[in-house]
Amino acid sequence: MSLITYSSLAGLLFITTIASAAANPAADKSAAPSPEAMHRKLTQISQDPAMREVALKDGQQAASVCRHCHGAGGNSTLPDVPNLASQNAGYLLEQMNKFAHGQRKSAFMEGLIKALAPDERISIALFLSQQPVTRKPAASGTQNLAGKALYDKLCVSCHGASATGSQTIPRLAGQQVKYVEDSLKRYRSGSGERIDPKMASYTRNLKDADIQNLAAYLSMLRP
Repeated sequence: MSLITYSSLAGLLFITTIASAAANPAADKSAAPSPEAMHRKLTQISQDPAMREVALKDGQQAASVCRHCHGAGGNSTLPDVPNLASQNAGYLLEQMNKFAHGQRKSAFMEGLIKALAPDERISIALFLSQQPVTRKPAASGTQNLAGKALYDKLCVSCHGASATGSQTIPRLAGQQVKYVEDSLKRYRSGSGERIDPKMASYTRNLKDADIQNLAAYLSMLRP
């Protein structure tokens, strides 16, 4: 998809979603629950089979607004847009709430998330967390060994042995190569929107080749 086509599509989707929210009083966020309350509800739904089944069906429908950029089922076809498939539900919900409250900056994402009702955010997070990541070609032997060595040295203590993260730390296994490379470079340079002292410290001395090896290794990981 060309840049012009993609930009036009994103703009159209943004306008359509906002217009729909304005016409739907249920999407009014003036009395929205707190992020903490939403996380408690996500936990409750996850532990109740009947509620979980309903939420997954609702999430599949609500997640249609995500597929234009993040792909069907959360598997992105755009190299610089992250996969959301199999991402931790709590982490996804936290990031959506951060966009809604302006703690993460993106005019498009902020508007899109604000147009979603709180229950839609919860259902989307749960649905996407259950979708499998599309398998990618394995990294070369050299990249695999070098990437694993770096991962075990720098990343494993937070992101876990299988790079699946936690409810507060993102899953990296199966992530888009270019997205990981771009993110690590932004942490390294301190030029990104999300400044994290720990990530800055871990990436400060990485060379471009190190970042490429890490990204290649993570992209082919599966639990």
